Amino acid sequence: MPVQKAKDLRDLTDDELEKKLLDLKDELFRLRFQMATGQLENPMRIREVHRAFARTKTIARERELERERSDRQRALRTGDVQVSQG
Repeated sequence: MPVQKAKDLRDLTDDELEKKLLDLKDELFRLRFQMATGQLENPMRIREVHRAFARTKTIARERELERERSDRQRALRTGDVQVSQG
């Protein structure tokens, strides 16, 4: 699996991004298992997959924050927000 750039990940849909996260998590598990049993041929692959997982997770979090921000702005426009007194 080649390394994907953040730009390429941003072009994916939410469902595709979620599937990619699951695939990377599974691959990382398999690589760590191979490492523990002494069968890992390329130890640098763990680093690559870990970084790809983190990069993908970051894009997913950015989208989540953007959805929350737009929901908050929509609520402010419609007057559906209660002001908390803290």
